[in-house]
Amino acid sequence: MNDPLPTRTPNIQAELAKERNRAAAERTLMAWIRTCLALISFGFGIDRIVSAIRSLQPESFNPVRFSRILGLAFVALGTYAMIMASIEHRQELKRIQRQEDYLYKPRRSLGLTVAIALVCIGIIAFIGILF
Repeated sequence: MNDPLPTRTPNIQAELAKERNRAAAERTLMAWIRTCLALISFGFGIDRIVSAIRSLQPESFNPVRFSRILGLAFVALGTYAMIMASIEHRQELKRIQRQEDYLYKPRRSLGLTVAIALVCIGIIAFIGILF
């Protein structure tokens, strides 16, 4: 007598654990996004504020070169941290879906999409300060 192929019953605890791990990875990436956005904004703000002060007092105060380097450093640090956080997030999602005996279905990460957009904005801000 031929038995049909046995159907695989999902291990509900393992499935829920994967969902919790994914949610934790998303929260971690969103925390990195907030941190990196603050760094990029701070760097861009330093450059703009010092440039505005210099335009008001051109002879007495000239910290433009230092402020530009400091602003670029913050923008570069925020952009680099966002790239690294995105790579780490992607690796974590791959680790979660690696085991084949679970029914976990991967989906697009909204946090990763925002992170990629923030990297692009950081590069544009860096170029904007540089020139």
